[in-house]
Amino acid sequence: MDPLAGLLAGPRARGAFVLRSDLSPPWALEVADGAPLTVVALVTGAAWLLPQHAPPQQLGPGDVAVVRGPAPYVMADAPGTPPQAVIGPGQTCTTPDGAEVSLSWRGARVWGSPDVAAGATRMVTGTYTDHAAVSSRLLEALPPAVVVPATGTTGPVATWLASEVASEAPGQEAVLDRLLDLLLVTALRAWFDRPDVTAPGWYAAAADPLVGPALRLLQDQPARRWTVAALAAATTTSRATLARRFTALVGQPPMTYLTAWRLDLAADLLLEPAATLASVARRVGYSTPYALSAAFTRHHGLTPTAHRHRRLGPPAQATAPGALAASWSPIVGGHLERRRQQQRASVEAPAGSR
Repeated sequence: MDPLAGLLAGPRARGAFVLRSDLSPPWALEVADGAPLTVVALVTGAAWLLPQHAPPQQLGPGDVAVVRGPAPYVMADAPGTPPQAVIGPGQTCTTPDGAEVSLSWRGARVWGSPDVAAGATRMVTGTYTDHAAVSSRLLEALPPAVVVPATGTTGPVATWLASEVASEAPGQEAVLDRLLDLLLVTALRAWFDRPDVTAPGWYAAAADPLVGPALRLLQDQPARRWTVAALAAATTTSRATLARRFTALVGQPPMTYLTAWRLDLAADLLLEPAATLASVARRVGYSTPYALSAAFTRHHGLTPTAHRHRRLGPPAQATAPGALAASWSPIVGGHLERRRQQQRASVEAPAGSR
């Protein structure tokens, strides 16, 4: 797994909000939904992206915009067109004064007039309404708004996505999620490869003949008992050379990167329906659930239970014996603090980090 694929493996779209809009000028939409990441693709026509913290940018057919939230932005036919509608949290739609807007829907995920003029703007908007913590490195690497000119890859994917949106075939939601992921990955890859863009260290390091393989090993095998010496042996180089070059390119020593990767990955894995703290600990290289819980709390600022409840809501009151809630009970509430005080001296470190 390369670094970009690894970082996108966590925030994969899960029931993302995907909408095709067919619009004739004048039109303008203010988007203030607070979403962490939005992808906008122009299929036909033209549009302007007006971010709150970045200069306006024009999009043409095949262009893709990636907007980092939660700051609002405006999509319009021209920079001076005032917004006629505001998209809020939960994809609610109101006038700028707060009155509810009755949208004219042409299908489950298609918005616009049925008699839209030829040559009008057709755009597809895909919104990641939530993201796993593993995406934080990716979001931090992006400016507030990125516009990627049409390429031989992004254009066809955007057209495919626009066509699929209008379908109501079985499994459509899953197909839309995967197409949205594909559009995002291809757009970001094209963006980071531009000569005028300074790619983040972890992306540039992926092409390095020494650090690239080391990064892939850490991401593919987080549960392995890694040390710098073991990583150097696996990449057939010296410990000192690997440590020096890895730190210079990635910006972190190998084991520091591994610890952050394990804990960010754990944050995503904990959202899986069948996950238990013990199973996640094994998958990310911690020898006990308590060791993972303590490290997770230090790194993320909240317990695994609180993280799960914040993202998924509290569990149902009735839970069968041996189910997920039972495996989490030792770290709920005051228990965690008491156990932390009792076991602080004996907390086991993650495998291979000593």
